[in-house]
Amino acid sequence: MENVSGMRAMQGKWAGRFIWAAVIQGLIAAVVTVLILDPLQYLTGNADYYSPARVIAGNGAGTWMFTGYISYLVVGVVAVAVTAIFYFYIEGIQGKVYSGITSALAWAHLILMNVGVAGSMLLMMYGGYLAGWAASPVSSGGGGYTSLQIHEQILGGLTDPIGGLVLLAVIGALLGGLGYILRSRAK
Repeated sequence: MENVSGMRAMQGKWAGRFIWAAVIQGLIAAVVTVLILDPLQYLTGNADYYSPARVIAGNGAGTWMFTGYISYLVVGVVAVAVTAIFYFYIEGIQGKVYSGITSALAWAHLILMNVGVAGSMLLMMYGGYLAGWAASPVSSGGGGYTSLQIHEQILGGLTDPIGGLVLLAVIGALLGGLGYILRSRAK
């Protein structure tokens, strides 16, 4: 039993927090995956709406959805989990505890990166879904919009919020990197 508690102390609180963030992001990704694949449509035969799978298959502006989805898996789930390794190295291997300014930087890293990634990628997926639906002909359940209409009425309004959220994620990662450098150089 003593060995287990020693391992927990070696893990470090920040590594654990980033692992939990990756678990939460992974859960969100699993829900989004189910929504995209929409398995109930095959059981119920209900195709009265335009499914996300059709948006991805339709190409064009709907590729925003696919790009947002893949980016969310890579950055929102995998990169957040990998980030825990950096914190584990500092806290668990080097035995350096985050405190003061480095703790504040780690909090900023955790919050800003996760909010920025999740917000930007989910917004990108939503915009891609709307754009894919809008681009499809009315006869197949779509909106029948032109490319210009899609970009002006749907995607154009999303670029700034998506860009702002990506910037938030980058700032979080940079602050976390600064905290990592400060803590790793401390004696």
